[in-house]
Amino acid sequence: MQTVVLVVHLILALLLILVVLMQRSEGGGLGMGGGGGGGGAMTGRQAANALTKLTWVLAAGFLATSLALTIIAARNAQSDSVIERLGTEAPAAPATAPATAPAVPEGDLLPPAPTDSPATPPKAQ
Repeated sequence: MQTVVLVVHLILALLLILVVLMQRSEGGGLGMGGGGGGGGAMTGRQAANALTKLTWVLAAGFLATSLALTIIAARNAQSDSVIERLGTEAPAAPATAPATAPAVPEGDLLPPAPTDSPATPPKAQ
């Protein structure tokens, strides 16, 4: 069941991308039709209305399959952890104490400056 819904979801996603790219944007984009209104079966405005309605239908289907996939995944989810499903024990904490970091000296943590250099850089000339 989940595979069928997932395949439908992917097909809807591809169709939705295609329909959105076919629509005429403010700058022209990849819009279909255009130019002078010839004696075709559909005018530019009718084609735009049809693509808009098709976009809404595909978007509603995409949303419905998204919700269906979420519900299916929630039902198939198990409450135990992966470790419990494997049937193995979780690794125990190491018996030995980890090595401690070297003690930090009191004061600032800057490296010692050479004794013959000034504390501040020289002025620019």
